[in-house]
Amino acid sequence: MAWLYLAAAGVLEVVWALTLKASHGFTRLGPSLLTFAFMAASFYLLALATKTLPIGTAYAVWTGIGAVGAAIFGMLFLHEPVSAPRLFFLALIVAGLIGLKLTSG
Repeated sequence: MAWLYLAAAGVLEVVWALTLKASHGFTRLGPSLLTFAFMAASFYLLALATKTLPIGTAYAVWTGIGAVGAAIFGMLFLHEPVSAPRLFFLALIVAGLIGLKLTSG
């Protein structure tokens, strides 16, 4: 169950990163409130996951999901640069996340 909590926390991290961008530096109330709500939910699920998973593994996977998810969303929908090196290094992050999952409880 901890891995499900962690995956959900990672997805919510992507969501709060996107609402953070939409908040324009917390100058827009609606996206700012959504950012804080998604942050709180993400942190809560991360905390649940760390009850049984090692903190280093949980934190690395959480931030990795957030980083890869936000980067992919940015490339697909926000016209951020897409390049072979960028995709390669995102793939390395994903490989690291898979490795952590395979070597953790």
